[in-house]
Amino acid sequence: MAEGSRVRREGEMQVLITGGTGFIGRRLTRRALLRGWEVNVLTRDPGGARAQVLAREGARLVPGDITDPSALRKALEGNIPELLFHNAAWYELGIPRRSQPGMWTVNVEATETLLSLAAELRLPKVVYTSTTTALGDTGGTTADESFLRRSAPITFYERTKTEAHQIALRHQEAGEPVVIACPAQAIGPGDHSPFGRLARLYARGLLPPFGWARDAAFTFGHVDDVAEALLLAGERGRAGEVYFVAGAEMTNRQMLEHWRKVMGRRIRFVWIPRPLALAQSALAAPFLRWFGMPAFLSPEVVRSSYVSFRYRSDKAMRELGARFRTAEEAWEQTLLEEAGRAQPWAASR
Repeated sequence: MAEGSRVRREGEMQVLITGGTGFIGRRLTRRALLRGWEVNVLTRDPGGARAQVLAREGARLVPGDITDPSALRKALEGNIPELLFHNAAWYELGIPRRSQPGMWTVNVEATETLLSLAAELRLPKVVYTSTTTALGDTGGTTADESFLRRSAPITFYERTKTEAHQIALRHQEAGEPVVIACPAQAIGPGDHSPFGRLARLYARGLLPPFGWARDAAFTFGHVDDVAEALLLAGERGRAGEVYFVAGAEMTNRQMLEHWRKVMGRRIRFVWIPRPLALAQSALAAPFLRWFGMPAFLSPEVVRSSYVSFRYRSDKAMRELGARFRTAEEAWEQTLLEEAGRAQPWAASR
């Protein structure tokens, strides 16, 4: 019997999750296990620490790489799931040009391969984790699912997810049982996005009080709320539909002032002009890469900070029963956990 496997109970939902060891994926996997489902996690590294934790919690580890079509076919044919969560993606801003083909393979080509296999094998339901980033800058509009992209992608990641989103829409148009769920900026402890890394540094007193693009706005959802919304999309989402599982919006100025309040800092943030921010990030990016770190400060990150990604989750709340903390609550919990002094979150709040 494979590691983490167990006897299946009558009536138990059988699911396969790609990206189950990632930032959102770990929460998705654990919440699926709490529902009493039989959870299979496709992973390149079954012996890795994150995968082993999930195995001990009851997940069955399925060796495989989403960029390997034969491995995907083997994983699906070996034990056809009732529900497939395609959550795997390469998320990183400011990647060097040499890494771009790899990101395209993971985010775009693997999505086409997996959704095509799901259709061929007649899987009953697929939930594809897209992103509101695939729709781009909303400007002053707080967009719902009817919003159409009206600006060019700013980052290479945005370009790949825009293309993958279109692939998922085409599979929906073909009549396949695909549900598309679009998180916005998921935050929480361990977040590896630029927001998460900067928040972690600030919570630990390591970030100078400088900011830029103070009037741009982003939509933040706590990662636990996002994971729960994805599961609800699997349980209640209608095939052919798109659901924003985004959270609540906040401008950069509001966000950094809230950080200062939560952490009890007296020094106010200084807002630096865009040319200086771009110059600083251009110097920081190669320095970070030199030390083997992602370039979470790079010109690509700065440029993407000057647009607004405002999205609403009304449809997911109405049709799926999803619930989201306010942006203030989500950031407070994140910062306090990163600082090592969080209070337990009350699920009933």
